Amino acid sequence: MKLFAIFGDPVAHSRSPLMHNSVFKNLNYKACYTRVHLTDGSKLRETFFALGLSGANVTVPHKEAAYKACDEVRGFAKKVGVVNTLVNENGKLIGYNTDADGFMFAIKEFGDIKNILVLGAGGTAKALSARFIDAGIKVSVLNRSKERLAYFRELGCECFSWEDFKLKKYDLVVNTTSAGLKDEELPAPLTLIEEILYNTSFVADAIYGKVTPFLKLSQSKNITCKDGADMLLGQGVLANELFVNYELKTDDIKTHMSKSFEI
Repeated sequence: MKLFAIFGDPVAHSRSPLMHNSVFKNLNYKACYTRVHLTDGSKLRETFFALGLSGANVTVPHKEAAYKACDEVRGFAKKVGVVNTLVNENGKLIGYNTDADGFMFAIKEFGDIKNILVLGAGGTAKALSARFIDAGIKVSVLNRSKERLAYFRELGCECFSWEDFKLKKYDLVVNTTSAGLKDEELPAPLTLIEEILYNTSFVADAIYGKVTPFLKLSQSKNITCKDGADMLLGQGVLANELFVNYELKTDDIKTHMSKSFEI
């Protein structure tokens, strides 16, 4: 029996166990998936091996710590320095990033997106911004402070702090911060958010399972918006493929993982 987990702080809200266990149970794959509340990201590697895990997902705020914990990083994660999926490969910790492609899957229904405003500058923001630029989308990033914006400038993003933000029109605004996850906070001051929402067509929040204040405000302005559930499903399917080493069919994984959202 293989054991998988999700590391995060907080982590009690995570739907990942339901998603992956639905796949394992229905496809008779001998594995189990649980949650691990981890407050100190520097302990991720030792905790992973102490628990005897075959693989794991990593959520806020440990995605950059997960990158540092790896023996080897592959694919897109190597480019962005952000890992959300870990696989134990013969005692070596291998890191991947499935967030970005999961999000591209989630925003397909919005149609042709040409420019995006990303709120926040953490691990999720890094992964998504790099993936958007790969797709030829123009990216602007708004963060509380300037300190974390250097990475995004190097990517070619237009960068702003709350103090020097210059408003433009955006096809899509994406909240990657944890604002609204454990509280009723907005990802930026209300006056800024109001201005931004008047100048966008679509809104997405990486948080799922809760209508955040940011989404509530967007809905009140009749803006088409979605939470992070589709992103979660997209990244989850890709992560599960890595966990089972592609022994299960992608369509079967997606079918049973989708059904877990009905629980």
